[in-house]
Amino acid sequence: MERSLPGGTRGILHARTGLERFSIERREPPAALAPFVADFWVLRWDLRGRPPHRQRVLTRPSVHMTFTSYLSAGTTRARIAGVVRDDFVEELHGEGRAVGAAFRPGGFRPFTDAPVSTLTGRFAGVDEVFGEEGLTLAEEVFATADADEAVGRLAEFLTGRGPEADASAERAAAIVERIAAWPGLVRVDELAREVGLSPRGLQRLFHEYVGVGPKWVIRRFRMQEAAERAAAGSGVDWAELAAELGYADQAHFTRDFTAAVGTSPGRYAREAGREAEPGPGSIDA
Repeated sequence: MERSLPGGTRGILHARTGLERFSIERREPPAALAPFVADFWVLRWDLRGRPPHRQRVLTRPSVHMTFTSYLSAGTTRARIAGVVRDDFVEELHGEGRAVGAAFRPGGFRPFTDAPVSTLTGRFAGVDEVFGEEGLTLAEEVFATADADEAVGRLAEFLTGRGPEADASAERAAAIVERIAAWPGLVRVDELAREVGLSPRGLQRLFHEYVGVGPKWVIRRFRMQEAAERAAAGSGVDWAELAAELGYADQAHFTRDFTAAVGTSPGRYAREAGREAEPGPGSIDA
């Protein structure tokens, strides 16, 4: 039986299993931040008396500003996560909450004086970008028990930075959206022609504003699409999907999928399919 996943879970691998162990909610940004922030999110979990959960994610080309509280352990972590090119795995244990802002591709550039690529593949303390004010914000977010109030404080802080509209940031975001909506896109030069830039100019724009190259973004969106199809719980014609996603052959697609997801498409589909089967007592049984 096919069971749809809630919105906002694209890129979360084995999402059905994950959502048995944590919840995630997303909030729209206020109008002043809409050009820069895709959404605010709140992650909650309570695994007291249960084993830790390791969640793997196929990340998007997005910078995140996150405030994580491990309530059971009494520890906190405030950081800015650049785009993660390889695996991203978060281990959840005990009870906790995370509040974060997911920036649009290009949307973090107006908040920093350096190319977004300087954050790629690493996690910076909030004080590295926002100084003492960032540390003060972290204290306030961690001290706020109500998640909506914590999100509101984060939104106020970002609005107060007075980010200015940036035509290049908007252009970068629009190009990333074009990639997401173009399943058969494979070649960077084809994208460059479509958006009216030279391949080198496109690379420079992505280096400055997105943090990763357009080729990485193309492949990542294709893999997210493939993983989501598999997680739907119905049969997938992998050869047909490979062709739809612009691959010349299934073997090349399989190699890319395995490298990104950590297992072959068929195995991931079987595992995701078992997750989709209603168990005893399920409301879908």
